[in-house]
Amino acid sequence: MRILIVVCLAFIMLYAKGPKGPEVRPVDNDLYKKECASCHFGYQPGLMSSKSWIWIMQNLENHYGSDASIDEQSSKDILAYLLSNASEKALMYKRSVKLTKSMQNGVLYKSITEIPYHIKKHKKLEKWMINQKEVKTLSNCSAYHKYADKGMYGKKGIDIPNYGQWRE
Repeated sequence: MRILIVVCLAFIMLYAKGPKGPEVRPVDNDLYKKECASCHFGYQPGLMSSKSWIWIMQNLENHYGSDASIDEQSSKDILAYLLSNASEKALMYKRSVKLTKSMQNGVLYKSITEIPYHIKKHKKLEKWMINQKEVKTLSNCSAYHKYADKGMYGKKGIDIPNYGQWRE
């Protein structure tokens, strides 16, 4: 019995100290990567709601100041991927849950940076940290989240250019 307890405790300790998994499901769709992540960071679908993704995909001709139009079939396929992995459907990932819980019913969030949870988590950043040439905008996640492409946004992975590791 003691051996069983020791083995169980060892596994628990290894799990607790081992690398954590993603907080948002990483992007795993080749078409999405080709059409979207070739121009900007490939935002994980679990960072926004279905309602937001629908709006984005319906407005590709004016995609944050650029024409990102794609053919109809690709648009349908990408939208299907985004909707099946949107924040409210990705409840096994902690950031998706927190983002979803912070969203108000009836509000259309047109950008991740408008979502209350995102605003709360970034409110301590000073303007110069965002406005500097290495970052430029708060929506440039990979400029300061080292593991953003893996769906990991925790404090230990934050490295702000010209500032370093995030510290409160």
